[in-house]
Amino acid sequence: MATSKIEYLGDLRTKSIHLASGKEIITDAPLDNNGKGEFFSPTDLVAVSYVSCMLTIIGIYCNNNNIDFTFGHASINKVMSSNPRRIKSIEIDFDFSKNNWDNSIHKRIKDAGESCPVARTIGNNIELHFQYKF
Repeated sequence: MATSKIEYLGDLRTKSIHLASGKEIITDAPLDNNGKGEFFSPTDLVAVSYVSCMLTIIGIYCNNNNIDFTFGHASINKVMSSNPRRIKSIEIDFDFSKNNWDNSIHKRIKDAGESCPVARTIGNNIELHFQYKF
């Protein structure tokens, strides 16, 4: 059974609909690839999905281990390469500083996030650079 429907809107733009909720995501080609850059690009969504998955898995880990997780922010820098055009690397800066976790939790949080399903899917195809602030 389908989970999403994607429609090409013209001008290098697509609309994806999550069928269960009706929520929409619009994508544009980026400015450096003939697009308008008014919305996330498809490759932006790869990086965003990676970090969203990590934060979700960290949340599940914390729930299952009675660890208070009330604050988590991340910023992403995605680097593209050419010939072929692809994501070369993703640089991710996490800020968990307001959670008051002791040092014994830090490695477990990193391990949980870095083993999320998106990470396992991407594998070694993209260089990853993580920075953590606890």
